[in-house]
Amino acid sequence: MASIKQVFQSAIRNGGKTSSRMLSSAQAQVEHAAEHKHASGVKFELNEIQREFQDLARRFAEEEIIPKAAHHDRTGEFPWEIVKKAHSLGLMNGHIPSSCGGLDMSIFDGCLIAEELARGCSGIMAALTITVVGQTPVLVAGSEAQKKKYLGRLVDEPLLAAYCVTEPGAGSDVNGVKTRAVKKGDEYIVNGQKMWITNGGVANWYFLLARTDPDPKAPASRAFTGFIVERETPGLTPGRKEINMGQRASDTRGITFEDVRIPKENVLGAEGLGFKIAMETFDKTRPPVAAGAVGLAQRALDEATKYSLERKAFGIPIAGHQAVAFMLADMAVGVESARLAWWRSAWEVDQGRRNTYFASIAKCLAADVANKCATDAVQIFGGNGFNSEYPVEKLMRDAKIYQIYEGTAQIQRMIISRAILDKAKGK
Repeated sequence: MASIKQVFQSAIRNGGKTSSRMLSSAQAQVEHAAEHKHASGVKFELNEIQREFQDLARRFAEEEIIPKAAHHDRTGEFPWEIVKKAHSLGLMNGHIPSSCGGLDMSIFDGCLIAEELARGCSGIMAALTITVVGQTPVLVAGSEAQKKKYLGRLVDEPLLAAYCVTEPGAGSDVNGVKTRAVKKGDEYIVNGQKMWITNGGVANWYFLLARTDPDPKAPASRAFTGFIVERETPGLTPGRKEINMGQRASDTRGITFEDVRIPKENVLGAEGLGFKIAMETFDKTRPPVAAGAVGLAQRALDEATKYSLERKAFGIPIAGHQAVAFMLADMAVGVESARLAWWRSAWEVDQGRRNTYFASIAKCLAADVANKCATDAVQIFGGNGFNSEYPVEKLMRDAKIYQIYEGTAQIQRMIISRAILDKAKGK
């Protein structure tokens, strides 16, 4: 199986057009428009290189993820062997800048890979890709030295990062974060408790959001600071692995900070910029989450379609009954619409534009579609769908978290509605 890097190198040898963005989706569209001036400017096809690494991710999911997904779901064992193989093939960390040893891939290109991995197993996909959420604050606000130190090591070795923000009493309400960081000399002393941290027990380092302004009335825009925290820092203690409804291959834990000392050089940006950094991160990480939800929905449609052609009722395959055929049609409508939504949101951010509105639409729609498709797949399987020996039961459990993490379905609707109203008011 050729790696992502080998795909790029092959394109260069064959005269393919490349650049520092490694043939990102945005550049491909520009090139296409220049070569075909009669085109409308709207494009719904991938370039050759994108198709190649989409195919690589699809084959990896088929050969490495799907055969082992049930084992990791049943045991909760973290899929380190799959992580190592994915890392060796370049299916992880492709977005890291070339200055840090990465391939400098676009958000769009990363989403293509995420969708295919999630089609194999969204829990294993989370194990492979949630590290991006921890890395993105460094991409957004890190100094060159911080990027080379912390992103560079992730390229060199199959290591992971984590995004450490949520607390037992602060999820959607980020302003409710209680973890405190107090500056003393050239260090910050951190005390507090984080909860539901994906990669919490397997990360090499964390992005941490902590309150640095002691005034409880301070606005979020200046109350918090972002830090990079090494896993082995004394006083940092991951809790037990949480046993969740779905995506059990992923590692989710609470993290306790007891007098954790963080050097000032590990501050991201500057003191007080943490909330802004955390929110900018979501603009870049919600499209891949939406893509993962689409991958799960596609798997549900694939499994339901296959089963409907095999299972007979009243003398014919159940696909021949309009009640089932229309369910498949509705699933396809959802999958295709949600895929276009993440395409748009990823494309927007790759143009250098703020994509908050489109990212929330993509995440909200894809999460709802994943849940509906998984539920309908279970219904089409009937009694078998309710049994763990069949694949759709797991899909239904895995789907639910998409309506919760990276901003709940309700938070996404708040963001979307505010954008609509602000536009109407001329803001």
